[in-house]
Amino acid sequence: MHYHPPARPSLSTPVVSSLLFINGLLFLILPLRAQWLIANFALWPLHVPDTAARMLGLLQVPDFRLWQLVTYSFLHGGLLHLFTNMFALWMFGTQIERLWGARMFAVYYFVCVIGAGAVQLLVASMTVAETGPYPTIGASGGVFGLLLAFGMMFPNQRIMLLFPPIPIRAKWFVILYGAFELYAGITGTMTGIAHFAHLGGMLFGFLLIQYWRYRALRQL
Repeated sequence: MHYHPPARPSLSTPVVSSLLFINGLLFLILPLRAQWLIANFALWPLHVPDTAARMLGLLQVPDFRLWQLVTYSFLHGGLLHLFTNMFALWMFGTQIERLWGARMFAVYYFVCVIGAGAVQLLVASMTVAETGPYPTIGASGGVFGLLLAFGMMFPNQRIMLLFPPIPIRAKWFVILYGAFELYAGITGTMTGIAHFAHLGGMLFGFLLIQYWRYRALRQL
């Protein structure tokens, strides 16, 4: 891949460990300050029309703030939501961080988070008049970026699926999961899930990896 990883990849994963800790801590704090945290740090759409707010019986919809493109990824709506994202972060992120190192991994993860947030912001803002304003939360955008990176770095490593419990190579898992997310986003299947944010995380992750490849080749 021409990324020049360390000759002896580190066994420590400080970025993954920090992300797991911060997400878990905020999940415990969320019930205590839910309204304030969601209003200020979830991802809200741009320019919510008054008619859309009244449709939901809201006097005022929280405004979008630039930092929400990052902070939304640290909030989760339930234990299952938190567990699935953190399990995937640990499962895929630890191997990627050991391969790339902490700094490169952190840059990649947050590019995916911000990219996913930007795509979701665009989609939510374009459809707010029909769907009403809603906040987006969760680390899924970054996690899907890690899933893509895992499939590209370890394409032939086998992953054991839960449903059905069969092994599949990482590259095929990424392709099939990405295709499903695209189908679900276009058709509106499984509403309440930010499918385009997932795709945004994968897209921005792919673009960043391609940029790193190009830069590495230029240095040869």
